[in-house]
Amino acid sequence: MSEPVALVGRGFCYEDLRVGFRFRTHRRTVTEADLAAFVNLSWLTEELFAVADEAGRAIKGRAVPAALVFAFAEGLLLPTMQDTGLAFLNATLDVKAPTLVGDTIHVEGEVTELRLASRGDRGLARFANRVINQRDESVLEYNPLRLLKRK
Repeated sequence: MSEPVALVGRGFCYEDLRVGFRFRTHRRTVTEADLAAFVNLSWLTEELFAVADEAGRAIKGRAVPAALVFAFAEGLLLPTMQDTGLAFLNATLDVKAPTLVGDTIHVEGEVTELRLASRGDRGLARFANRVINQRDESVLEYNPLRLLKRK
């Protein structure tokens, strides 16, 4: 009888985590095509995002919506919860600085809370996530509470 083959790319189960555990994701550069696709998909057609002319604007450069930054952060975090994440329950979100087309972002996370859910086959984990740009500036911070599988 052969041994089972290990599955790679699976996210963290509740038991894999401890309060204070820290990690970082891979990076992603935000492109003009990303901005155009997101604006067209979401209908966030505010001129700040939909018009290239920046004359008279406080933010110089092609600003991107914080909603796009959040969506990219969640995508970068996917490997931490692939096959193990059951639900995104809540979060507070704080935009710290603008993100521009051409910025490269990654997420740094830390487990801040762990507790068992009412059903014993699941656990709750809260994270402190910071989206960081290439200048090592925090541009967005949020603290999702996630429902995770147990082993």
